[in-house]
Amino acid sequence: MWNWFSAPELPAEIVEEAPDLPLRMRSMVDYMAVRTAFFDSFFLDATSAGVRQVVILAAGLDSRAWRLPWPDGTTVYELDQPKVLEFKLSTLQERGDQPTANVVDVPVDLRHDWPEALRQAGFDATAPSVWSAEGLLPFLPAAAQELLFARVQALSVPGSRIAAEAPGSGFMDGDAHAKQREQMQRIRALVAKIGEQRDIPDIQQLWYFEEREDVGDWLRHHGWEVSVVPAEDLMARYDRRPPDIEDTAPRSLFVSAQRL
Repeated sequence: MWNWFSAPELPAEIVEEAPDLPLRMRSMVDYMAVRTAFFDSFFLDATSAGVRQVVILAAGLDSRAWRLPWPDGTTVYELDQPKVLEFKLSTLQERGDQPTANVVDVPVDLRHDWPEALRQAGFDATAPSVWSAEGLLPFLPAAAQELLFARVQALSVPGSRIAAEAPGSGFMDGDAHAKQREQMQRIRALVAKIGEQRDIPDIQQLWYFEEREDVGDWLRHHGWEVSVVPAEDLMARYDRRPPDIEDTAPRSLFVSAQRL
């Protein structure tokens, strides 16, 4: 399904059955664009202020180490599963892309002792650092989220910064997610009916719908100066407001903080 996002239009059979789907898909694309811009600006602001250690948690296919104009002397540590990092590196190398920072892969499962792996890779816990948790937190149980931030705290001296895409009010609403899941099941059935060979993943099956401490509150309680922007407000800043359709407004918060 994902290559439909870049297609000029959806198949007519899909639009006839789900006329608001193009707007929903457009809104998802806009959300991803705004999220990318938020983290790009966050990293560049931090490194412009002199921070030279960047840590991307669950880096996935993040390509910032190859495309952002990092200041000289910046090291980007990318933490993720070994095969994910291997695939990304080989793909970028096949394209002939060159990193714009010193990239250090840290192949580690975040459920294990990743702080030790990070130190072994050269991370200096006595120097300021900048961290990101983008598209990660819903995939963690509440206890694992708590541990993640506690570990970041232990590795962050004053002047360090962190940004996170965090669950906001209503994000863990089971009724809302049940409605979204029902809608996607209807789309999957329609796709199968018209013979489209598309894979529509259900990532919500991988999320943990557990009550957890608000990320901004946790950071404030641990000595960070915090700024929080609701996703809908951030989208408005970039003139990409979600459409006035039920369940299209994202329930995420964009949190940024600096340790005092």
